[in-house]
Amino acid sequence: MKVAHSQGAYEISFLGLSEAFAAVPDGSHIITDEHVKALYGHLFAGEKCISVAAGEQSKSISTFESCLEALARAGATRKSSVVGFGGGVIGDLAGFVAASYMRGVAFIQIPTTLLAQVDSSVGGKVGIDLKAGKNLAGAFYPPKAVYVCAEVLQTLDQRQFNNGMAEVWKYGFIADKDLFDRLTNGASWHARSTQLQEVVKLCLQIKARIVEEDEFEEKGIRASLNFGHTVGHAIEHLCGFKGILHGEAISVGMVAEALLGERLGITELGTREKVAGSLASQGLPTKWDQKWDVPKAVEAMMRDKKRISDGLAFSLLTHIGECKLITGVSCEAVEQVLGSL
Repeated sequence: MKVAHSQGAYEISFLGLSEAFAAVPDGSHIITDEHVKALYGHLFAGEKCISVAAGEQSKSISTFESCLEALARAGATRKSSVVGFGGGVIGDLAGFVAASYMRGVAFIQIPTTLLAQVDSSVGGKVGIDLKAGKNLAGAFYPPKAVYVCAEVLQTLDQRQFNNGMAEVWKYGFIADKDLFDRLTNGASWHARSTQLQEVVKLCLQIKARIVEEDEFEEKGIRASLNFGHTVGHAIEHLCGFKGILHGEAISVGMVAEALLGERLGITELGTREKVAGSLASQGLPTKWDQKWDVPKAVEAMMRDKKRISDGLAFSLLTHIGECKLITGVSCEAVEQVLGSL
């Protein structure tokens, strides 16, 4: 599967893990986290490795700086390659490091979580968090290749698997009613589901199509991928990126934004119920179990990158299978929805 971009194209290859590392250029610099290294470090023992702490806290300026300094100490040149081997945090961090070191070196993604495989590893968005909010520093920097290895999903516990399924369900909500029906008709979804790899490929096809149509998020098309993310990112920010996984926050965000869409007359009535029921069936949260600090939540949403005018911006469903960017949403409307949750 190829993904076209302004500078060319890259291949998404479905390989075994050993095959993936055999395809990595000699002398590459692996950026991973301590958890992934403990599981798979034997596969790249001969490669140069930068290991960071696991978790969203590593998407920080300090960790970004330490990775750049480590590359310099290791003698990395403009001909070197950086390999992001881990989940979404590692992919975002490693990609931004690759985009920045010597003004850009080759970048390869080997995603190890379901969330990273179906979403964050493809599309060229890389970056880190600031104290003011999530993903506020970054770049569009496409990888040279993405290697998707099914076997790594077997090490995920159910919570981490569900975390990725939030993004899988998102694709059904925003772009593919047939995928939604397929997910709904499945008895249960887990790391050993026989149809999982078919679903992963389908999600990647949807992601590739969307990012090819709107690589730099200039047309409002790519913004559909952010359904649930305006509220979800605010939740992560309020939590200090602790105690809640990205997919869990996005799950709550999708329910909240489906309700917002219904109240604004954008979303077909009854959609929120379908969204909430689907996510609950996956074991994902549909409401935040803490008391909303509504003013702080709205303040965080005001820094969302989709916002281009007065008011707030949301990617809202029209119905299951279709989504569009809505700007100029009043803070009052959002406060009412958050208050009701």
